[in-house]
Amino acid sequence: MTTEAFDPESDGAKMRFDEAMSYGDYLKIDDILSLQAPLSPAHDELLFIIQHQTSELWMKLAIHELSAARVALETGEMPAMFKMLARVSRIFEQLNSAWDVLRTMTPADYTRFRETLGNSSGFQSYQYRMIEFILGNRNANMLRPHAHVPKVHDWLAAELARPSFYDDVVAYLFQGVYGSLDRMPAPTLNAPHEAQDEIQEAWATVYRDVDRYWTLYELGEKLVDLEDYFRRWRFNHVTTVERVIGFKRGTGGTSGVQYLRRMLGVELFPELWNVRGEL
Repeated sequence: MTTEAFDPESDGAKMRFDEAMSYGDYLKIDDILSLQAPLSPAHDELLFIIQHQTSELWMKLAIHELSAARVALETGEMPAMFKMLARVSRIFEQLNSAWDVLRTMTPADYTRFRETLGNSSGFQSYQYRMIEFILGNRNANMLRPHAHVPKVHDWLAAELARPSFYDDVVAYLFQGVYGSLDRMPAPTLNAPHEAQDEIQEAWATVYRDVDRYWTLYELGEKLVDLEDYFRRWRFNHVTTVERVIGFKRGTGGTSGVQYLRRMLGVELFPELWNVRGEL
């Protein structure tokens, strides 16, 4: 047994980076680590900031994957799209786990820095809003919090002006089941998607003959899986907020827990849930 410290360079590891790109250079670690700037001396404010910053990074990836999934659907690259949708589900699983860390913060901990937040609130996350808009939960009123940043406002408004990803899925569904879009209801561009009998009937056709419509069946299940994880994220958000602030109003002015509970009733793909009761 030797007591000499192991030198990774002897195993081929590069150890000098004066003229080469390092791990920190590639990931811009110094830049990332400089972006946590607590406004109070409270110990737990750093946890709060990192929780929300990392969530925004995961949401950036979710938008990247959903945008690519949309293109894959348009070009008929179904296996690639299924992989992307599965990845989005796992992103929300990751976001779910993050609540467990935040829940280690007690009401007393949060009170020490809550006032420093001013009116800032997760309610104003434009990336979260984009995810909802892409998936079909659309509300033009939610553009108003972003009017002061034209670039963001225009980005979200452009999404509202086009069919949602679920609308694109429904078009693919009708084409696959009926061979045309004649029976497909018109997409609702700037309002939340609501369950429609014609769409549920088309999904029922798929679920009653899985072997014939296997690709559509797999697509339906990928969407249910995604919404399942999304719902869990919303639920954990509610319980975390209730645990930390009770029934106080949110920093952004909402009713807090009551507002978040109302959001639990929102269904992204209602026909896919409703059809289960008629099989």
